[in-house]
Amino acid sequence: MASSIIGGLLESGHPAQSISAADPFPASLERLRATAPIRVCADNPSAVADADVIIMAVKPQVMAEATDSIAAAVKANAALVISIAAGVTMDSMAARLGAAAAIVRCMPNTPALLGCGASGLFANSKVSAQQREHAQSIMEAVGITCWVNSEQELDAITALSGSGPAYFFLFMEAMIDAGCQLGLDRDTATTLAMQTGLGSARMALENNIDLAELRRRVTSPGGTTERAVEQFERDGLRQLVNNAMGAAAKRAAEMAREMG
Repeated sequence: MASSIIGGLLESGHPAQSISAADPFPASLERLRATAPIRVCADNPSAVADADVIIMAVKPQVMAEATDSIAAAVKANAALVISIAAGVTMDSMAARLGAAAAIVRCMPNTPALLGCGASGLFANSKVSAQQREHAQSIMEAVGITCWVNSEQELDAITALSGSGPAYFFLFMEAMIDAGCQLGLDRDTATTLAMQTGLGSARMALENNIDLAELRRRVTSPGGTTERAVEQFERDGLRQLVNNAMGAAAKRAAEMAREMG
């Protein structure tokens, strides 16, 4: 994710010399160097010494150590901290960075790797309007952004867009398997399912038309699509999706409690 954000920032016009990155692993540093002529460091304090924005793109398990390593710079520079670590709460970060720290929690998703991600953002009360705009512009370098009004809403963001790509992949897998059962070879079924997913998403995004209306326009009375949609409804597709997303949101809340 860090490489995607760096790439997006560069493509959107941020100068490479204004970006520093740190990673404890030499191989990762080499990959960062290959991404762009940015400044790379082997330790966090060196990377953030003069930073006004710090993006924490680390695993939740090492977040405490990473946060401790930047605390002095955050206080000295009044830097904005953007965290994309799942399950790491505002309170846990503020306990290490100081009560005055300006923090934005962000929940991106994997399509950010292609510059078409969706990120949910929540800011604490210390974040200024300018810092809020800065955080939004950074994450918009890899897709769209949506602000939420409470930290708890990030659990819903996680369940919807954070985990959402996997739901679409699963549904396409099921369509491909069904296509094969109906007699198509797997390559043909895969190509058709993927292109159908892409085309449907573009129709939804590029037309100012309600999704239900788009569905109705494809569903001729008495036709094949109507028969399939009726089967989905009878088998409880909507409730299944509701249950699955509820389970994801519940797990997101559990992770936050586990991470402290």
